[in-house]
Amino acid sequence: MAQLKVHNSLKPGAPVPFTPKEEGKVAWYACGPTVYDHSHLGHARNYVSTDIIRRIMRDYFGFKVNFVMNITDVDDKIILKARRQRLLELEKSKNYTPEVLSNLATTAFQSYAQGNLPELLKDGFELSPNNYAARRDAVYGKVLAGGTLSGEGKPGDDEAKMKMHLNNLTSAAAAIQENKVLGGADEILLPYLDSLYKDSIDGRDHKIFTDVTKYWEDRFMDDMDALNVMRPEVITRVTEYVPQIVNFVDQIVTKGFAYEADGSVYFDIAAFEKAGNPYARLRPESRNDKALQEDGEGSLSKNLGGKRGAGDFALWKKSKAGEPVWASPWGEGRPGWHIECSVMASDILGSQMDIHSGGIDLAFPHHDNELAQSEAYFCEHGKGPHSWVNYFLHMGHLSIAGSKMSKSLKNFQTIRDALTTDYTPRGMRIVFLLGRWNDGVEISPDMRTMAESWEASVNNFFIVVKSLIAEKSANDALKSLSIDEDAQDGLRVSLGKAQKEMETALADSFDTPRAMRVLSQLITEANTNAHKADADVRGLEAVARWVTKIVGIFGLDANAKPPYTGLGWANSAASANLNPQETVAPFAAVFQKVKSEVESLALHSEVLDKLLAANIDSEFESLATAGSKDPEALVMPYLRTVSRIRDEIRKLAPTSPSKKQILSLSDQIRDDDLTNLGVYLDDRSEGQSALIKFIPKTELLAQREEKAAKEREKAAQKEAARLAREKIEADKAAKAKVSPTDMFRDERFSAWDEDGLPTKTKEGEDVPKSGLKKMKKDWERQKKVHEEWKAKAKSGI
Repeated sequence: MAQLKVHNSLKPGAPVPFTPKEEGKVAWYACGPTVYDHSHLGHARNYVSTDIIRRIMRDYFGFKVNFVMNITDVDDKIILKARRQRLLELEKSKNYTPEVLSNLATTAFQSYAQGNLPELLKDGFELSPNNYAARRDAVYGKVLAGGTLSGEGKPGDDEAKMKMHLNNLTSAAAAIQENKVLGGADEILLPYLDSLYKDSIDGRDHKIFTDVTKYWEDRFMDDMDALNVMRPEVITRVTEYVPQIVNFVDQIVTKGFAYEADGSVYFDIAAFEKAGNPYARLRPESRNDKALQEDGEGSLSKNLGGKRGAGDFALWKKSKAGEPVWASPWGEGRPGWHIECSVMASDILGSQMDIHSGGIDLAFPHHDNELAQSEAYFCEHGKGPHSWVNYFLHMGHLSIAGSKMSKSLKNFQTIRDALTTDYTPRGMRIVFLLGRWNDGVEISPDMRTMAESWEASVNNFFIVVKSLIAEKSANDALKSLSIDEDAQDGLRVSLGKAQKEMETALADSFDTPRAMRVLSQLITEANTNAHKADADVRGLEAVARWVTKIVGIFGLDANAKPPYTGLGWANSAASANLNPQETVAPFAAVFQKVKSEVESLALHSEVLDKLLAANIDSEFESLATAGSKDPEALVMPYLRTVSRIRDEIRKLAPTSPSKKQILSLSDQIRDDDLTNLGVYLDDRSEGQSALIKFIPKTELLAQREEKAAKEREKAAQKEAARLAREKIEADKAAKAKVSPTDMFRDERFSAWDEDGLPTKTKEGEDVPKSGLKKMKKDWERQKKVHEEWKAKAKSGI
């Protein structure tokens, strides 16, 4: 096996060799979700890509992976969500008159505008729900039209945030005007109610907050299950680790790398660096980015004072009224965001781990701060800096139309919505596989089309190979064998080459785009072989089984389990509850129907008579008695016989007086009877029997309707062309009926000669010679067609 190399954010540049601290084992901590809202496609990008790497390490490279993920259930965003939700519930329980409620909403409306879009109230403008739309368009029209605040460049996060606030105000204005405040204007009510009543929330009642986080954690896990993301070996939650966090922070203070100020505890970056430790190892260029620092501290921590250095960050926060509280040596407070992961990861994995992962947006300040505080905790005097993480893996951003998805900007599509509208779990995973895990991914129609095309090619390949195996097995009782002894040289060489290229790709920092191209190329070569009359079925089966293994490792089959020895996706796990008799009943019914219809045509041949007399039920019973739970295997005796009957009657058709009925029956069997069962008969060249392919019924019905629609369109075009031709002929006939002596007798002229050619214009002037010359030619042509028309009319044509 090739040496695995990975892109390590601690060592930017080319991939570096991966050497775990304990051979064959990987200690891995992944930053999990902050659970307060729906999971969106940006989360899917992070967790699915992480899952792909985890599966490759476990199932391809053979590592034993101990995967730990946290749930952040204490955070500023969670506090705000839970507190505001509780306050809104209390507000809805009050008996407000419509007038009082409208006044409350209007005040909240103005407060929201003042806090987020102050330009609306500039120069003392008295904003109200009634004049809001006009004021909005006047002040922010350029932004709403797709422009920027500055009037230059392309719109970014600032414009996206502004549009979000404008949308909230637009919805609220409509709700207030329609007297639908509660439910329609919640987005502007929530922050206003919070400003009025946040102090009334009891921070010791943690249930206010954990009710929210437990609900959203369950939703997150359901989303991950839907995406076929494996559950972690260990899940940690901040609320279960507060005592350990207090002890961890206290140890950092004791070592001189943190200090208490006004009930909060801050990490002392200057002291840490003075002791010879590096800070901001992941993103040194961002260490003075004030916006990122403030975002990392949280929106509720802006007024906490006492910092010695501008970049110092909170390990422990003094709780304000309305925030959850826990006891500590520094007074009642709550954990800082960054310290949570350090404590939980270290508790499970110890003083050093192989891999820490998360989204690239967490690199600074979150991961840089994690590294600093953890290495401060574990460092020992005189031993130099401590290395807490050996490999940092950061998943790239996901963006739509150039904008990063963000809950705060509300420009996201939830995973649940995506899976019910635009994507399947497999399709979404393919999109991520087609891009590098550490690069950004732009979701676009072209990317989705590329993913759908890749999936279709693999799916069709599996269908063809399974059909060829079924055909071959029926013909000469072929059993599934290894390619090593029996394959033709061509496929053996192609498979071996693909296996080496796959190893190279995955060892190169999990280069899945290259891996996907390797599979595509191999399938293309295999398809060429599959369409030959002497297709190498054993070789094709081996190729298909190897492709099955790789797509299983990539997580593209939710039913597949290691070591992925099946063939194809979605059918590798047979249903334990499958009832054989119920499964085959509709297929047996089709067989009986076809048999009856063929007998009614009184068709006979030695082969056909044997097929009609065959005891198919006994073949099925043998399979059922043997315990088979594979639905395709159970129904195959009926399908194979129906397909052969169809092949045989088609051979008889050319010399039969019932040719028309036979061909109609043949089409009916393929296009109706079997299509309704999710089976397609792929007719091949003369001398070869049709291939039996299992394809979802919905897909076949869609194909049938598409074919019928094309035929209807073709017929409509043919009819339109016929009518157009008839109109042309009718117009020509009508024109031919006109005598040349009458063709110029209209208001343009006032005198004509004996042939009907004009001599005077309507004004009484002589017709110009140039015009008369042209009219003479037209007159001669008309005379000819008119004489032809009279001759035809006379003869009755």
